[in-house]
Amino acid sequence: MSKIRVLVIDDSALMRKLLTDLLTSDYSIEVVGTAEDPLVARDKIKQLNPDVLTLDVEMPRMDGLTFLRNLMRLRPMPVVMVSTLTQSGASVTLEALELGAVDFVSKPKVDMAHGMEACAAELVAKVKIAARARVTALAPRGDTPARDPQQKAPVPARHNGHVLGEERIIAIGASTGGTEAIKEVLMALKPDSPGIVIAQHIPPVFSNSFAQRLDQVCALRVCEARDGQRVLPGHAFVAPGDRHLIVVKEGAGYRCRLTDEMPVNRHRPSVDVLFNSVAACAGRNAIGAILTGMGKDGALGLKALHDAGAPTIAQDQDSSVVWGMPGSAVELGAADQVLPLSRIAAELARQSGIVRKAS
Repeated sequence: MSKIRVLVIDDSALMRKLLTDLLTSDYSIEVVGTAEDPLVARDKIKQLNPDVLTLDVEMPRMDGLTFLRNLMRLRPMPVVMVSTLTQSGASVTLEALELGAVDFVSKPKVDMAHGMEACAAELVAKVKIAARARVTALAPRGDTPARDPQQKAPVPARHNGHVLGEERIIAIGASTGGTEAIKEVLMALKPDSPGIVIAQHIPPVFSNSFAQRLDQVCALRVCEARDGQRVLPGHAFVAPGDRHLIVVKEGAGYRCRLTDEMPVNRHRPSVDVLFNSVAACAGRNAIGAILTGMGKDGALGLKALHDAGAPTIAQDQDSSVVWGMPGSAVELGAADQVLPLSRIAAELARQSGIVRKAS
C-alpha cells in the first residue's frame, strides 16, 4: 500500500521537525514537505499533492483559520489541526472543525518536545483517520446567527409534581466529525423535544466551549452536564471531557451522574457507558442515535438500547466523516434505521411521540 503523504504547516521550526519525526516514525506515513506559513503551504500543496495536512492556527502572513476556510472552499482535503490546549485555543479549534477540519491534536503549553512525544500515537492515529475521512467542500454561508433567548425552551410545565414529557429521553453519541454532526441535529430540533444526553469524545477544556457554542445557535438549552442535574425536556446535556456521563432514573424522570471510572474503549466519556445506562433506566422510553466516529464505542450500547425496546438510529456512511462507530453498530444489528445526517433530527422528533411496543 502507498504511504499517506503529509504536509506539515507550522511557523515553528522546532514544531515542524517534531511533527515530521513523530509522523515518519510510522512506516505508513511519509512527510512530503513542510511549510512555515499558509502562503508557502499553498504552493507546496500544488507541487506535492499531499493526502493530509497538519495545520497550526497562529502563523504569519495568514492565520490558519483563514487558510482553512479558503482551502475547504476551493480544494477540500483532510486537515488535522495542531493547536494549543487552552480555553481560547478550544474555541478556535471548534471553529476549525466547523470549517471542515477532520480532527485536532493539542500542543502542550510547556516542554514541547516531551509533550509532543507523549501524544505521538494520537497524532499518527488521527492522521491515518483523516486520510480515510470523507471531506466535502465548504458551502458558502454567513455566520450562524445566535439564538434569541426568547426563543429558547421554556421552563417545562408540571402536572401533579411531575415535569410533562420527562419520561422520554434521547441519547446521542459521536466521535470524529461529531461536533458538527451533533450541531446539525440539535439545531433542527424544537424546544419541546425530550431531554437529550450526549457523549462526544472530546478533551476536558473543549467540552464546555462546545456546549456553549451549541447553546448559542439551538432552540434547546445546551450545557455541559453537572452531577445531579435533572434531565428536562428542551434541554441537552454534553458529557464533560474526561468524565463518564450516566443517566439514572428518578421518579418519572432522570438525572445526570458523572463518574471517574476507567475509560471504556479507551474513551472517557464513553458512548457505551452512556447508552448502557439509558437502556437500563429508560428502556423503550429512550431513543438512541450514533453518529460519525472512528472505532466501535457506542455500538454495543446502541444494541442494548435496541434490545431494551428503544428506537435506534445510525448515521449512514455517505454523510459520515468516518463510518466507524455507526458502521460497527449496523454490523451488530443495533440500528433500526440507517439515515443520512440531514434526516436524523426529523426522525428523532417523529419517534419522540412514539413508545415502541414490547416484543
